[in-house]
Amino acid sequence: MKPFLLAGISLSILLLLPAPQSFAYTENTRFELESERSISLSKPESEFLNLRQQYQLALDKKDEGLQASLLKEMGTLCFHLGHYAQAMEYYLNARKLLEANGDQSLLAALYNELGTLYYYNKNIDKVKSSHQAALQLYTRLKDEQGMAETYGALGHFYEKQQQYDSAFHYQHMALLQYLRVSDIAGEADIYENLGSIHEDLGRYDSALLYFNQAINLYKNLAPSLQTIKTYNNLGDVYRKTAQYGPALLHTRKALEIALSLDEPYEISSAYRDLARAYNLMGQNDSAFHYAEMARSVLLQVYSIENSRQMSFFQTMYEVEKKNTTISRLEQKRSINRIIALTACIMLVLAMLSVFFIMSRQKLRRQSAMAQAEHERLVLEAKSRMLEAELKSRALEEEALKTRLQNEQLEQEKLAISLRNAALEELQLKQQLETGTRALSTHALHVIQKNQLLEDLKGNLELMVRDDKRDHKKQMREVIQSISQSFNNDEHWEDFRSSFEQVHNTFFENLKLANPNLSPTDLRLISLLKMNLNSQEIATMLGISLDSLRVSRYRLRKKLNIEQGGSLSSFLQSI
Repeated sequence: MKPFLLAGISLSILLLLPAPQSFAYTENTRFELESERSISLSKPESEFLNLRQQYQLALDKKDEGLQASLLKEMGTLCFHLGHYAQAMEYYLNARKLLEANGDQSLLAALYNELGTLYYYNKNIDKVKSSHQAALQLYTRLKDEQGMAETYGALGHFYEKQQQYDSAFHYQHMALLQYLRVSDIAGEADIYENLGSIHEDLGRYDSALLYFNQAINLYKNLAPSLQTIKTYNNLGDVYRKTAQYGPALLHTRKALEIALSLDEPYEISSAYRDLARAYNLMGQNDSAFHYAEMARSVLLQVYSIENSRQMSFFQTMYEVEKKNTTISRLEQKRSINRIIALTACIMLVLAMLSVFFIMSRQKLRRQSAMAQAEHERLVLEAKSRMLEAELKSRALEEEALKTRLQNEQLEQEKLAISLRNAALEELQLKQQLETGTRALSTHALHVIQKNQLLEDLKGNLELMVRDDKRDHKKQMREVIQSISQSFNNDEHWEDFRSSFEQVHNTFFENLKLANPNLSPTDLRLISLLKMNLNSQEIATMLGISLDSLRVSRYRLRKKLNIEQGGSLSSFLQSI
């Protein structure tokens, strides 16, 4: 019982053994990498040195396009070896060159690889933005193959974020693009991706459907890593649905292809899947056997990977050491050149100092002579300026006397003008007073006449009401004549003429307020302007006080005076 118990414990440990995290392809990560070119990972140091040499030649030739391409390849090599920091540095340098003025198609591919690298560095925010940038470039270039690859990468990203609706959307977009360009391998990859999403969601029937579609397409192509993974996925689905016969069949097929392609990690993965299937079937001897084989292959993978890593690290160290040595030599040469240049500068400065001292002494003598000549010329100039100033002052005095005489004449003319203006103002005041008296006298005369006529009119109306019918016709004629005399325009024209002499701009300003005023309105306004009371105004116009109130109300509306505003105040302000 004890050996069996130990075997069971060992089997459980092997089945739970994790995959290596530094290797590019892991069972738990479907964000797999597809290198654009076959990179020899058996001797990565040789590949890296070769790329470095080509990059140095590109630097010497100042070929930025080639530099960017080689930086991208070095970044891809470092990424496959798990050196993410170094890969990021190479990728970013390549992006800087390509964004300035480079191959846009290569830049789009670089964006996709940057998105993958950001995912492995757990910089999730930049994963989506990088793939979106790649998609924009491919769309602008109308590169359907690139668009398909980018849609697939976005689908992977959303699948890992468990945003399955978005994952399905982008995978279907990728499938449509691959169908347009008739890329069978691309179609098969997308079917495999769709099957993986359904498997994650527990939709095993749909997962089997898509995995089988992928296998049918892979059969028309040469065996590849994707073929192995699809067979492994089919085995996983059958195992999860307790169909152990088909599970073993597909896993063995994956193992067969992995052995033929010498893919040690996939061989280990297939052995581990076989161990799990046999363990679920209760055949622990077989399960233990395959688990041990998986562990053995996995240890070989670790050993090979570690050796490869150490060799690459050694190469990187030697390259850095060489670069450091070159930098030091260049620095030493630069220092020697600086020393030699400094000595030359010191010698030239010494010679210039001697020349400067001699020149300075000569300049001092010349300066002293020039100073003496300058002082002589200054004295002569000052003498001439003094004479000119005296003459100028004499002329200014003459001009001042002339200006004073002219100002006296102007003052006398101004005094005469002021006296004339005062006389004219006095005459105008006298005329205004005369006009005002005439206007008042005229108004009083009209009032008295209209009052007399009003009394006569009243008496005659009483006579008309009498029963003596033989006088009625004659009385009506008299009354009509008196009524007509109330509206006699000749008196009003005389009144208006006198009014305009006193208030010469009143009617002009009034027309600006309302140009549609009638002659009756103007008569009422003139009487209001003279500050006559309502009884006097009604008498002069020959109307009743009620009719006067109506006329005032209508006039307020024509002049747009607000309710509560004073009509008299408004007219006095004009």
